[in-house]
Amino acid sequence: MLKGNIQIPDRYLTEKAKIGWLYAIAIIFLAINLYLVVQKDIFWLFSLPLVLMILMLYIFSLDKVLLLITFLTPLSIDIQDMDIGLGVALPTEPLMFGVLILFLAKIIYEGRYDRRIATHPISLAIYLMLFWMLITTFTSEIPIVSLKYLVARLWFVVPFFFVAAIAFRKPRFIHWFIWLYNIALIFVIGYTIVRHASYGFSDKSAHWVMSPLYNDHTAYGAALAIYLIMTIGYLFYPGLTKTQRFLTIVMVVILATATLFSLSRAAWISIAASLLVLLAVWLKIKFRWIITTMIILVTAFFSFQHQIIDTLERNKQDSSADFVEHVQSIYNISSDASNLERINRWQSAIRLFEERPVLGWGPGTYQFVYGPFQQSKQKTIISTNAGDMGNAHSEYIGPLSEMGMPGMLIVILLVSLIIYTGLMAHKRSRTKEARIISLTATLALFSYFIHGLLNNFLDTDKLSVPVWGLAAIIVVSDLYLSKKESFSNDPPQSDPKSAS
Repeated sequence: MLKGNIQIPDRYLTEKAKIGWLYAIAIIFLAINLYLVVQKDIFWLFSLPLVLMILMLYIFSLDKVLLLITFLTPLSIDIQDMDIGLGVALPTEPLMFGVLILFLAKIIYEGRYDRRIATHPISLAIYLMLFWMLITTFTSEIPIVSLKYLVARLWFVVPFFFVAAIAFRKPRFIHWFIWLYNIALIFVIGYTIVRHASYGFSDKSAHWVMSPLYNDHTAYGAALAIYLIMTIGYLFYPGLTKTQRFLTIVMVVILATATLFSLSRAAWISIAASLLVLLAVWLKIKFRWIITTMIILVTAFFSFQHQIIDTLERNKQDSSADFVEHVQSIYNISSDASNLERINRWQSAIRLFEERPVLGWGPGTYQFVYGPFQQSKQKTIISTNAGDMGNAHSEYIGPLSEMGMPGMLIVILLVSLIIYTGLMAHKRSRTKEARIISLTATLALFSYFIHGLLNNFLDTDKLSVPVWGLAAIIVVSDLYLSKKESFSNDPPQSDPKSAS
């Protein structure tokens, strides 16, 4: 086309027209929004571009949706006291539900998934766990609560284990997964420490200053312990620049400081336990000897439980802002309200189990049914007659009461498989990078599983995202990364008929 003596390519006019349309749409969009805000006090339309962008990610890049959820998880807000006593974490759980639906639709439509991941022993244990949850949902005391609990477990496990495992075959997604949660955690730490300082770093305020981002200091401490261990691993990661190593050191200091100020005794215990496992790995102690030692310790406890309890009852040190006194209060079962309330919850869970030893009372129902099973002599100043103040404070005793003996045994099986697979993947890895990733993921998960003796948080997004994500990392390390001669970002080669 000619304009005067200058020839303008048609392609240039087409591109110019596209830009013009873009500006026109933007102006119309802003005009509509301004009208709605000024005349109708309606603001929600401003979120439309963000919603459209997220929808595009769901359609074209589901792995990036996982990374978005990972970053948002530490910053999510738990909305409780909704109808029928249920709650939801916003915005993460609706986003996870979207991933769950899209993934299941894709599996049904395409009929294929990575066969090696799908048939891994850890995956099989997860299927067994979900199947038993489904069975005990049918027999639940409160079916609607158990159904929501089962669906929530699905939207935690499917995105951050089965979908994430596909993404983690590219190591760069592992790094993104770890550091996006870490970066968001910095904001939580800053918010928590500033609030804690305003209350003079008192013992009582340490329990709730992280809310509403984390429900209490125990969940906060569990997350800090996991990511402190993972971040320390990066100090030994090869190929980091001086800037990257310096930033890693800064992150370790931030996480360690936050863990100390969290006053979470369970977090401190879990980190110490992980150090013992690291020592066992360093000394090349075989896994069977570790299991044998644990069995001996558990047997010794039950054989001499009366003598041990008599000794523990002599400890009168309550929790305190003083570090030494707070450590001493860990084994105070005579006057520390937090410890006594845990024992009250555990005893109530055991009575629930004795009432229904095989099928339990239904997934997620403990907090609604344990009240009548409390004994007055075991109640504390923080107990309630209604028994409506939370769960069983154990990832093992909770399932025992809610899903019977099979439920607890399945959890123990799953935990054992994850730790064993992680240690074996570390042992077989051909590169230093793969060894560090597999070992730190195993140690971080071990810290949570020890923490799980005293608390349970797998019904929340805050801990489900890292726990199931790290389990996926261990599976991928076992199947792919440990066998690679180089730790590149290229996806592993697999059977095209089985790959997602």
